[in-house]
Amino acid sequence: MSGPAAADPQLAAARRAALAFVLEEAGFAQLTTIDRDGFPVGRSMTAFLNPDWSVDLVQRRTHARLAQLRRDPRLLVTWVGDPAPGATNDRPHVFDIGRLPPRAVYVRGTAAFLDDEATISLYLHHVGQQRARGFTKAPLRAPAQVVEDLVGVHVTPHRIRLEGFGEGAQAFDWTHPDPPPSPADAVRPIQGAT
Repeated sequence: MSGPAAADPQLAAARRAALAFVLEEAGFAQLTTIDRDGFPVGRSMTAFLNPDWSVDLVQRRTHARLAQLRRDPRLLVTWVGDPAPGATNDRPHVFDIGRLPPRAVYVRGTAAFLDDEATISLYLHHVGQQRARGFTKAPLRAPAQVVEDLVGVHVTPHRIRLEGFGEGAQAFDWTHPDPPPSPADAVRPIQGAT
């Protein structure tokens, strides 16, 4: 392990716990994009967090968020869930609301559209994992259907924030060591679209 986690054992432990939380407990993510009027728009969807803090998305071609990402590829992916076992909040900083802080993972980054081959590969990988775990209600698409129906997006992380993985309300926040491409470089048309 290199980067900020190697120098700080608390951060390294928080990163491990946050990855496990997203992979094993969190479920749906909330994706926030920017609409044509410059306002943030959120919605829940399936998002796959990778060990390098990048995020993969596979979604139907009909979603308005795709046009938003073509205009402005900057986004925020968030996973929120129950407080960590053993969590405390003995010294609230401003208000005491009688609740424990939730666990939350925030990834700010830049989206890039994947080509057909990468989208098929990503879809087959994740649908295979889901089906192996017994999650079989979603339709199984052949590669040609994936190309027709779905769009793959890879999110290069810029800044990551973890809450609820330390003591009390402690948060961990760092800039990813690999800078994201400029927004102009990240906007790639969907395969076959102009």
